[in-house]
Amino acid sequence: MISEKLMRLIETHADELTSRWLKEVRVHRDTQTYWTFPEDQLRMRAFDVYSRLGRWVGHEERNEEVAASYRALGAERLAEGFRLSEVVAALELTKNVLWVFVLGHGFFDSVVQVYQTLELYNSVVTYFDRAVFYTIRGYEDARETRLKRTA
Repeated sequence: MISEKLMRLIETHADELTSRWLKEVRVHRDTQTYWTFPEDQLRMRAFDVYSRLGRWVGHEERNEEVAASYRALGAERLAEGFRLSEVVAALELTKNVLWVFVLGHGFFDSVVQVYQTLELYNSVVTYFDRAVFYTIRGYEDARETRLKRTA
């Protein structure tokens, strides 16, 4: 079972994580469309991910909810003019910011905490792998639909 303490830490620091992510996404060479996108919209989107992470990570029964959310995200990003590689890079930054944050809070006082942190890591990696897959699928489906309308 994933440590509730770790999940609460992430969710209660969603604002801080969001701010860290915004700083990263605004300067990363692979996310240039994000540099000019309205900050309030980016902030809202990143906060939504971090604040709901505990509800989604490690809960297989919510896979359809996660899939639908990220398929919609992919379609939205296409409509907004983002390149697919940028969207994937932004998701990777979301995960990386999270891990730097978790590691910086020293959950390594005992073997149990190390185990719980590794368990969380595994669940988060799986979650973001799915997020990337469903985002790509949503992006591609929306692009196909757009191409069919223009053909």
